[in-house]
Amino acid sequence: MPALHPASSVFVPRAAFAALLFLFHAMPGQVRAQSQPEAQPKWEVGLGLGVLSVPDYRGADTRSTYLLPAPYFVYRGEILQADRSGLRAALFESDRVELNLSLNASVPGRSDNSPLRRGMEKLRPIVEAGPTADLRLWSSERQQARLDLRLPVRAAFTVESSPRHVGWLFSPILLLQMTDPGGLRGWKLGLQTGPVYSSREYNQYFYGVSATDARSDRPAYAAPGGYAGMQAMATLSKRFSRYWVGAFLRYDHLGGAAFADSPLVRQRSAVTGGLAVSWVFGQSAARVQDDDYSLD
Repeated sequence: MPALHPASSVFVPRAAFAALLFLFHAMPGQVRAQSQPEAQPKWEVGLGLGVLSVPDYRGADTRSTYLLPAPYFVYRGEILQADRSGLRAALFESDRVELNLSLNASVPGRSDNSPLRRGMEKLRPIVEAGPTADLRLWSSERQQARLDLRLPVRAAFTVESSPRHVGWLFSPILLLQMTDPGGLRGWKLGLQTGPVYSSREYNQYFYGVSATDARSDRPAYAAPGGYAGMQAMATLSKRFSRYWVGAFLRYDHLGGAAFADSPLVRQRSAVTGGLAVSWVFGQSAARVQDDDYSLD
């Protein structure tokens, strides 16, 4: 993997909401053994601190680091659910197939931190929303490990005073989730990988160069839609009695991407990482059975 450019900055972003979403959604759900089902609070809430290091955009050779609040929120409703894997509304569920509405987010760094984008429109954080079909491919006898195929299709919108629709993404994910990996009691490990496909409009937002923005080292470029590289991510988390800790690492590879020859792409590989600790200070008195899928 090419070495990452040393340029970086540390800041709390103006659009911190999207950064919080990114850290919140970076932790996929984890499986709890079904041999000992237990009642859980219907909702839990907490707050802590997190740090996130991210390329200024996929393909950039500059990075930004966020230091920001890390909220913790879990809601275990029959239809609406919220946890470290995101906000979901269940539309259909069986033993092998789930159909949900889901929310995700991506956070570019400071685009003005990149000399290549100087003078261009500032990249905004992106919120993604759409349906996802989740297929259970395999689970262990005691439900301590589970392999899923997730098929999310999401529309992307900018986070700003007048949000704009900037295209579509499709990112099939093969996800392996484990409880107590290697005998580490209470820890939860997630491993996932898959390709990313994005529309022409989405790629143009990040990698296109208009005629008015063109210059000698940044020729005009119209980004096509299609294959947008591969991603692989590992997450590790644990819920203690009064606090939660979690970390993730994500590897992006843009080799073969439809926009790989954009003048704004300087690196084909990059790593994103984050760490958060949250104190859980409130929960409901009402309890619900949570014997299938726990994502806290």
